[in-house]
Amino acid sequence: MKPSILNKPELKEARRRTKELVSTIEFSIPASAMHLGDGKRYTIHTYGCQGNEADTERIKGILEEIGYAYTEDETKSDLIILNTCAIRANAENKVFGELGRLKHLKVANPNLLLAVGGCMPQEEVVVEKILKTYHQVDLVFGTHNIHKIVEYLEILSGKKTKVVEVESQQGDVVEQLPAIRTSKHKAWVNIMFGCDEFCTYCIVPYTRGKERSRDPQHILDEIDQLVQEGYQEITLLGQNVNSYGLDFQDKKYSFAMLLTDIQATSIPRVRFTTSHPKDFSMDLIDVLSKGKNLMPYIHLPVQSGSNKILKMMNRKYTKESYLTLIQSIKQAIPGVSITTDIIVGFPGETEEDFLETLDLVKHAGFEGAYTFIFSPRSGTPAAMYEDFTPVEEKKTRLQRLNVLVNEQFKSGNERFEGQEVQVLIDGFSKTNQQVLSGYTPHNKLVNVVGDASLIGKTISVHIKKAKTWSLDGELLHDKT
Repeated sequence: MKPSILNKPELKEARRRTKELVSTIEFSIPASAMHLGDGKRYTIHTYGCQGNEADTERIKGILEEIGYAYTEDETKSDLIILNTCAIRANAENKVFGELGRLKHLKVANPNLLLAVGGCMPQEEVVVEKILKTYHQVDLVFGTHNIHKIVEYLEILSGKKTKVVEVESQQGDVVEQLPAIRTSKHKAWVNIMFGCDEFCTYCIVPYTRGKERSRDPQHILDEIDQLVQEGYQEITLLGQNVNSYGLDFQDKKYSFAMLLTDIQATSIPRVRFTTSHPKDFSMDLIDVLSKGKNLMPYIHLPVQSGSNKILKMMNRKYTKESYLTLIQSIKQAIPGVSITTDIIVGFPGETEEDFLETLDLVKHAGFEGAYTFIFSPRSGTPAAMYEDFTPVEEKKTRLQRLNVLVNEQFKSGNERFEGQEVQVLIDGFSKTNQQVLSGYTPHNKLVNVVGDASLIGKTISVHIKKAKTWSLDGELLHDKT
């Protein structure tokens, strides 16, 4: 079946960066589509990072504005969307596996619409594979045109056609998108989109466009609305949050200035992710040192401890400058908890390079890390680098790294044994419905016996025991 719209991604265009002004689009639902989803149900599966989760909340908001109702039962769904991630090959393989699994639903219900959105469609090879192999897919859209999903559903409504539209552009900023938030007390708040770092291993600059910051007043208005709705915690999102504001041409307004303004709001807890070491300024450290509603937890990806590998990755800092930054942060924010990301087995990594990474981890004192074996992404420079390290050696290095990371994770938890901590309760533990779980200001997972009335509240907990990945506690009023 020939698509009624066929606009495929172009890697060359996705690489472009200009100084053109970013357009701000005010989203609205066309009158013709206000009841398009009445009596229909949708299912959405999300893969990847917090940015993808935030996108899913916006997609849900749009769909429910036009009458769709959410269902987890795929057999009763009229629309199934896979909101995808392209950061690693495993994530993509899961999506292709899901498309194969969902094919029988399309056979049983020819009116079912199957859509693939998010980061994967921004890759040329992915769209070609979907068009060639997965004929059951009706709609393909990317990260830049989520706000157009109503337009696409109107085209598909009652017609035997397909829509493939993936925009390879630098990107706009879309405001006023509705959202159905997953949590009633914790919220994602996008402050910027895109990435201009072009780390040689990373596909994100191609899938998310150039760095573009939201107007600060729009962000502060969104936070004020969340306060009115009773939210207790926000996480500011961006591929590189501490480059926020660097793209403004009409004003000087930095991430540190934004955090200063957010400190003056009534939101009780503020976190942010993800930071790039090269843009972690002393002004930012100074603001964070004031605390208030800014949590003493920082996620600061390092990726490698080898200067040779860091240069090949195009990370724009050295092992020495990174450790100096860590020292500055710890001096300014006593007791701060720092976590990181590390890639093992990057092309050209020798045993000596890996030992440099282990050495950095020891000196940095991370209290957790997301660790991965290098995954080549088509279209990135690193995908073409010569790689002589056997897979088994990469797996062994990852295991060695994880032993050290887990030791530091547990050590970071042990410092809270016997202390009183404040825990924002998220809900019941996934493994025990008699136990509540939530997070401390330092982003430590705490399990505590309690009832459902405590969900969404911040409570005082006495920590009895530290484990590798969590803390066991008890309500303080239970001790008296």
